Order: sequence, then C-alpha cells, then structure tokens
Amino acid sequence: MNQILLNGITLEQLAEALAPLLKLQQAQQPQLQPENELLTREQVCKLLSINKTTLWKHTKSGKLKSLGLGNRVYYKKNEVLEAVKHLNE
Repeated sequence: MNQILLNGITLEQLAEALAPLLKLQQAQQPQLQPENELLTREQVCKLLSINKTTLWKHTKSGKLKSLGLGNRVYYKKNEVLEAVKHLNE
C-alpha cells in the first residue's frame, strides 16, 4: 500500500494541482448522450408498461420506429419518448 504525505500544502493548492488531471480523466471517459441511447424491445416494453404484442402493433402502424441491427431490434430512446408525448396530446 502506497501512502503520500503532503506537508506544507493547502487544500486549495492541492485542488489546483489535481484539477488538470481530473479534467483529463473526464475527457477520456466516453459520454453516451441519453437521446442517442438505444433500447431493446424489453426495455421499451418496461419503459412504456406495455407487452411485446402492443409494441409490435405500434411499430407496424408507424407510431414507433425501430432499428434493425443484425437480427436484433432496437429503438431510440428519444424517439420513443417523443412518440409517447404525441400520443398523450
């Protein structure tokens, strides 16, 4: 276990010294935007409190737009939420 002892440095000086390292670490972490998040059919059903049959009907009618990636089906979270907004109006 390594220990670092700091003598003669204030808390403010320590914060100034660590600020560039913290900014660098945050910049390196990928930021997934919630509006670009892809949801599976199960996640959409749970979000909307519906079953898969209802989800399929809404997709077939064009109320919800699905994305096919390989043999999987995804929905964009922002599009699902936007469609629900329009249905409630």
